[in-house]
Amino acid sequence: MKIFLYFIGRPKDAPANAIAQDFLSRAARFAPCEMREINPAKFDIPARHPAAKKIYLDPFGKELDSLQFSKLLDAAATHGQDLVFLIGAHEGLTPAQRQQADLLLSLSKMTFPHELARAMLAEQIYRAFAILKNHPYVR
Repeated sequence: MKIFLYFIGRPKDAPANAIAQDFLSRAARFAPCEMREINPAKFDIPARHPAAKKIYLDPFGKELDSLQFSKLLDAAATHGQDLVFLIGAHEGLTPAQRQQADLLLSLSKMTFPHELARAMLAEQIYRAFAILKNHPYVR
């Protein structure tokens, strides 16, 4: 299993980006992780990751607690399935992007800056692995 965290839009907030990268680096101890900005006109996620589970962040998506989220990662690991996360542009996801998703996921009913959403998602990815490995981080 590999984890890909893609986002649309320039990473402008250096401290928030550093937090996201730190948590993804920690998660990389458990599975390879990649985070990068993409241009959806030039980067076709379904074509690049046809067998991956595509989880796109959307304010109207399903809310999961950390334990439920860890079970999602566990299921992907059990099946050797890559996970692709997408954080849309400031306007959100397009209808076409929503249709491509296997799961629309909401981090909260609140609105957050995209850089902070990346940091929060990266932390939850690390937390999920920590839950699965009974790591002291979650205590």
